[in-house]
Amino acid sequence: MTDEASGVAGEDAACERCGERFPSERLRDLHRGLEHYRALDDAERAAYEAAYESETEDLQSFRLRALAALVLLYFGFLMTYAVVAL
Repeated sequence: MTDEASGVAGEDAACERCGERFPSERLRDLHRGLEHYRALDDAERAAYEAAYESETEDLQSFRLRALAALVLLYFGFLMTYAVVAL
């Protein structure tokens, strides 16, 4: 069965070298690149690099959203304190 949101087939997301199963192909590709890098062929290395770039972009996006949430929370508490303290 294919997950439409991520385009991942559940049966295909297992590492052929060690047999470990993953919920997505991207996680499997990251695993292969980190654990079995020397044994990868060119296509698998390209998949690892694409997954790594995608993961890096996702982490950067998360960090920016988390920072924005913390800034909004901080100023929300600051404004609440300013109104209540007066």
